[in-house]
Amino acid sequence: MTAIKQLAFVINGSKMGSHELVDRLAAIAKGLGIESRNITGFPVPEGSLKGVDACCVVGGDGTFLSAAAEATRRQIPVIGVNRGTLGFLTTYTAEEIEALFPAVLGGEFKVQSRSLLECSAQDDHLDLALNDVVIKAADSSRIIHINVFADDEFVTTYVCDGLIFATPTGSTAYTLSAGGPLMHPDSEAISLTPICPHTLSNRSIIFPSNVKLRIENAKPGQRLLVALDGQRNLNILEGSSLGVSVSEKRLQIAQKLDYSHFNVVRHKLKWSGGYAGEA
Repeated sequence: MTAIKQLAFVINGSKMGSHELVDRLAAIAKGLGIESRNITGFPVPEGSLKGVDACCVVGGDGTFLSAAAEATRRQIPVIGVNRGTLGFLTTYTAEEIEALFPAVLGGEFKVQSRSLLECSAQDDHLDLALNDVVIKAADSSRIIHINVFADDEFVTTYVCDGLIFATPTGSTAYTLSAGGPLMHPDSEAISLTPICPHTLSNRSIIFPSNVKLRIENAKPGQRLLVALDGQRNLNILEGSSLGVSVSEKRLQIAQKLDYSHFNVVRHKLKWSGGYAGEA
C-alpha cells in the first residue's frame, strides 16, 4: 500500500493508557516526517478526517465504530489499536503496534473492505452503519409492531422487543447475542434478527446485498427509536418509514499482513477445539 503522509488519531481517553500510547505513536510518526493530529469527539465529527491519508483508532470497537462513517466518506483506511475488551475491529494490540508502526506507516498492511448499511429516513436524513441498525420502542418498556418489506414485497409484521439489521461485520456484535447468524465479512448480505419475538417461529433472515428493505411503523401512536452502531439515534414517528440497504461505499480496514478472519473469531469467541496441523 501507499505510505501514509498525513495521519489522524482517534482517541478514547477513557481507556487506560490510550493517551500515553498515542503520544508514543505520534512521536514515531513525527520521526518519519509524518504529520498527525488528535480527534477525541464521538462520534467523529463529519469533516474531521479531511486531508489525512489514514486514521488510527486507539480504543475499543466502539471507538472504531465512531470513526467508521467519516472514514468511509473520506475513503481512507482505518488502523485499529485495541485498548478495549474484545477488539473484533481493533485487531492490532497495544503491545505490538509500536514495533509495527513504522512498517504500517510505510504501507505494510493489507486493506480489507467491509460493507456498510445505508439508513434513510423520510426527512432525507441519510447515515451509514458498519455494525447494525437497531429499532426499538422509544419507551424501552414496550414491545413494537413493525411491518417489513423487501423490494416492496411484504415480509411480515414483527411483534417483538426490537429488530436488528446487521452487516457481516456486525454479525459478531449485538445480533450474535440475540441469536443471529455469523456471516463471513465478504458476504455483503444483511441479516434481520428479531429480539424476543412473540411468534417463536420468527427467526433470522439473510437478505442479498442488492435488497432494498423498508420498515414501517405498524401501530398507531407508537414511537420508535433507531440506533446506528449504538451511537447515532433517529426517531420514527407514526406514518413514517425507514429504508435500509447495503451502501455502495465500503470501509477500508488496515489489517496485519497475516490477518486471518477465523483466527480472530476463534480467539475472541473462545471457540474450543483445534486444528491438528496447528502448532
